[in-house]
Amino acid sequence: MIDFFFGLVATWGLIIVAASAYFSCLAVPVPTFAVMLSGGAFAAAGDLVLWQVLTVAYVAALAGDQTGFQLGRLGGKWLDKFLATRPSRAALFARAQVVVDRWGSTGVFFSTWAAAPLGPWVNFAAGAAGLSTWRFIIWDAMGEAIWVMGYVMLGYYFAANLDALTVLVADWAWLLTAISLAVAASFFLLRSKQ
Repeated sequence: MIDFFFGLVATWGLIIVAASAYFSCLAVPVPTFAVMLSGGAFAAAGDLVLWQVLTVAYVAALAGDQTGFQLGRLGGKWLDKFLATRPSRAALFARAQVVVDRWGSTGVFFSTWAAAPLGPWVNFAAGAAGLSTWRFIIWDAMGEAIWVMGYVMLGYYFAANLDALTVLVADWAWLLTAISLAVAASFFLLRSKQ
């Protein structure tokens, strides 16, 4: 499946980079990490321009996050009904609500890169919780800068080993999320004992 997305980037370039970054922020199951890595690799090969890949991915990710935030804000009850029929997604949304309740905009920041699989759900939860729009925008923009730069630049610098890198990154995304959540929970527990 990842080869399929590499092929799409080879054929459609920045359009696929933008579409995957946008839709992944709305919980559409797209291997965006692979698209970002391949965008960086194609830039290293001279088929794409690096600053364009970075800019398009960043703007599309911000737009996707904003869309998710606004959907959460405008359709909180609709979202609850939708998720009631999808238990695994409802569980992710429940975790995201905990992140937003405990950490607010800091949770938004970390969900964009350190806990990226939870990120789209945090966008919805932040909107539904009524988090300040400007706080969301600022913290989201900082987090997405790390996420986009990280993946695109990894693809750029390790283009010759893209297949192995893609496998490694696919494995570490969930590991990084688990470690980040464990550290955050530990910090919260230690802080609550004081």
